[in-house]
Amino acid sequence: MRNTLKMISVLTTVGLISGAVLVFMYEYANPLILSNQEREIKEDAVFKIFPRGKSAEEKIIEGEVTFEVRDASGRFLGYAFLAEGNGYQGLIKMIAGIKPDLKTIAGIKILESQETPGLGGEITGDKFKMQFKGLKTEPGITYVKNKPATKPGEIQAITGATVSSAAVVSILNKRISSIRKAISKQ
Repeated sequence: MRNTLKMISVLTTVGLISGAVLVFMYEYANPLILSNQEREIKEDAVFKIFPRGKSAEEKIIEGEVTFEVRDASGRFLGYAFLAEGNGYQGLIKMIAGIKPDLKTIAGIKILESQETPGLGGEITGDKFKMQFKGLKTEPGITYVKNKPATKPGEIQAITGATVSSAAVVSILNKRISSIRKAISKQ
């Protein structure tokens, strides 16, 4: 009985110390992680979508972070914005850019995805993302299965991963619509 109590007290102590160390490490590391994510978005992703961009001014539009991107001479290139929603297996988080006409996508970059590797995970590949560069967004982005895209505003879904492709299209359509409405109110 005495050994059992000793074992329980040792395990409890080890558990409490381990838990406290984990909480401390989380509290220490979380602000650093968030800071790195913000820096990656602003310094890396925005300027990959707008390669000629030299400055990105952060604005809050409809409660969401949006960047007004300008080139070296100060010419307005468009808006870069975060967009996220559910895919087949979890959250898909991306940053996308739209040109000043609010009708043409400048590009997209997938920041976070939990889609199936080799299938839905292909949304992070260049072949899929390049379909969005210069894509017209009116009346809305659509997708086709098992054949090449032929119409403006249309992309080809990834074979075997239509749900992931459709999720990206839906996320973009919703976010672009909300940005258009917010900017037209300004």
